[in-house]
Amino acid sequence: MSLTLTGRNVFGDPVAVTASGSLIESVRPASDAAAGDLWILQGFVDLQVNGYAGHDFNARRPSGDAAAAVTRALWPRGVTRFCPTICTASREQMIADLRAVDQACRENAAVNHAVAGIHVEGPYIAPEDGPRGAHPKDHVRDPDWAEVEAFQEAAGGRIRLFTLAPERPGAVDLIERLSRAGIVPAIGHTNAGPGDIRAAVDAGARLSTHLGNGAHAVLPRHPNYIWDQLAADGLSASLIVDGHHLPPAVVKTFVRAKGPQRCVLVSDAVWVAGQPPGTYQFLSGPVELTADGAVRVAGTPYLAGSALDLAAAVGNVIRFAGIGLADAVQMASRAPASLLGRLDLGLLVPGAAADLILARWTPESGRLEVVQTVAGGEVVYTR
Repeated sequence: MSLTLTGRNVFGDPVAVTASGSLIESVRPASDAAAGDLWILQGFVDLQVNGYAGHDFNARRPSGDAAAAVTRALWPRGVTRFCPTICTASREQMIADLRAVDQACRENAAVNHAVAGIHVEGPYIAPEDGPRGAHPKDHVRDPDWAEVEAFQEAAGGRIRLFTLAPERPGAVDLIERLSRAGIVPAIGHTNAGPGDIRAAVDAGARLSTHLGNGAHAVLPRHPNYIWDQLAADGLSASLIVDGHHLPPAVVKTFVRAKGPQRCVLVSDAVWVAGQPPGTYQFLSGPVELTADGAVRVAGTPYLAGSALDLAAAVGNVIRFAGIGLADAVQMASRAPASLLGRLDLGLLVPGAAADLILARWTPESGRLEVVQTVAGGEVVYTR
């Protein structure tokens, strides 16, 4: 069974894209009239989703239903692949959360398609306030390869990305082991010195997780761990471009320093993302989802996660960094897919995965409106 979509590619050229089964069969020129005001974009790949639309991958009592619900909720945002993100907790809790995702993948074909891998963020991170972020201090601990093996067994081998602080004892050795095991090591929630970051990159670290966040409020002008990661050519940088986590000037600076090809848009969404504004109860206490999309600890200026989605992030990074649609879409599709070794994703060419978005794009407002989402050659959402 085949499916044909007509619109403009990221360069503005009218094209007709035909999918046969789960792959793109052909990409042919089309007329301006046929393309109209629609754009055909590569499906977005989000490397960091803690939860969405009321469902939490780090719930105290995890359920496989969360992965199915989040998968469906992300389709209208153009996300066709994502990494459920399991954060710092007790060993038992993290294993239970990992098992729930694995079970959902084994039981639900749509979830199995959508989950590009699991991202484990922590527990081997900095214990200090600031770098630790919202991770519970009681469960922060030193790297333990035997525990990583237990995590991977619980996950059914699905862990593909692991964020840790390279200054912790044994972290550099763990980074080498992760890399050899086919898991992408990432630096994040860190208080690392320049030597720690160099050692981590030499050992195989390839990503800075949400660069500029999970950091002290005040740092030395130089050196500091943000500059050192920004300067490391071996590291890509994931960025939360919601207008709250990073000011527009910082986004522009990071994108210009790294280049769009080494920047990755992530949501870092928590379970209140996609919900109406209001006050919600987290395990750590009440948080407020504001009308402008910030998630804050109630009564404070402190962020408690994100309510972002990648369709909004694409529009934001174009406005903040002064880049074009092609570069912004690459940051949300090709760049994250390449980090995971998925060379079949994020391309609009024959033989690539038929994960596609049909959208309307308004440059003046920076708004990207998803009209239709195709995952694995099947229409999964129509506005």
